[in-house]
Amino acid sequence: PGGILKVDNFINHQMDPVLMREMAKELVRRFSEHNINKVITIEASGIAPAIMVGDYLNVPVLFAKKNVPSTMENMLVTEVFSFTKNKSYSVCVSKDYLKEGDRVLFIDDFLANGCALQGLIQIVQSAGATVEGIGIAIEKGFQSGGRIIRNLGYQLESLAIVEDMNHETGEIIFRQQ
Repeated sequence: PGGILKVDNFINHQMDPVLMREMAKELVRRFSEHNINKVITIEASGIAPAIMVGDYLNVPVLFAKKNVPSTMENMLVTEVFSFTKNKSYSVCVSKDYLKEGDRVLFIDDFLANGCALQGLIQIVQSAGATVEGIGIAIEKGFQSGGRIIRNLGYQLESLAIVEDMNHETGEIIFRQQ
């Protein structure tokens, strides 16, 4: 109910490493024409797929922290709203690790309304870096995030797009791609 898709048994609590590996291979294939030198995600559920993609690309993986740590002084910060948690976070990335000229691939587990993604795009641009592409494991096609991000001109690749969900029957309808 409420548009929440529960996938904690294989992607964002208990993780299936074989599935993560295969998702990473496919995302790397879809962005193979880009000269990516960094993968970025937001904590916490995006970290596992981002690390797998970073491993295949042999590039560092940076994750935005949802709370500003006392140990981080030189940082870029933005506010993002989490659909799942129904709460806003101050998300930050150290300027020491995201630099002008970086070519970034954003990887995450879910795309719903796109608030977190828009916040990270803002951070990447503030650093003088470029978003080369966006790879998502599961997109909720019935919410606005995918449309908004594609309309901004970004290459957005979702491995699965859920078109509709019926919480009474448990039926999930996927968009044909």
